[in-house]
Amino acid sequence: MWWHILNFKHKAAANFFERGFIPHNTSMPLCEALRRALLSASLILCLSVVLPPLAAKSHPAPGLDPGYVPALAAADHFLQAWQSGDTENGIALLTSRAKEAATTDVIERFFSNSAASAYEIGRGKLLKHRRYEFPVVLVSTAKNNHIRRLFSSIVIVDTGNNDWAVDKLP
Repeated sequence: MWWHILNFKHKAAANFFERGFIPHNTSMPLCEALRRALLSASLILCLSVVLPPLAAKSHPAPGLDPGYVPALAAADHFLQAWQSGDTENGIALLTSRAKEAATTDVIERFFSNSAASAYEIGRGKLLKHRRYEFPVVLVSTAKNNHIRRLFSSIVIVDTGNNDWAVDKLP
């Protein structure tokens, strides 16, 4: 082996290195068996933790209703009108029911935000056929420069001919 390179004075030391740095004795077969059993058990444990998630069947996500995208777009257009203070386009996106439920003063106040503002739209859910509700967060800065977050929801309905409108203000 390679022990002759080290030029040891003692043959016992050379044998020690030649046998893998571990002196052999009568208990060695038992130690080797325990080591192999422990290695096998740890390998099985690791594989049992890693493989089941990989082998699990993934269920495909249910398909979105064809009206989801236009409803989400209508919510986005309405909130863009709110963000820019565009009352005219915002009112055009309201259903007659939403216009009756809110007074003109409420609608004017809703669209009159002079401070910087933003919004977040969450994942919507189908309430009824062609009627969706989207969670929204309206973010604006107050007069004292603190950020104000209003958590609400917006309901969008199909008014006919794939024309979507806001049925409930946030």
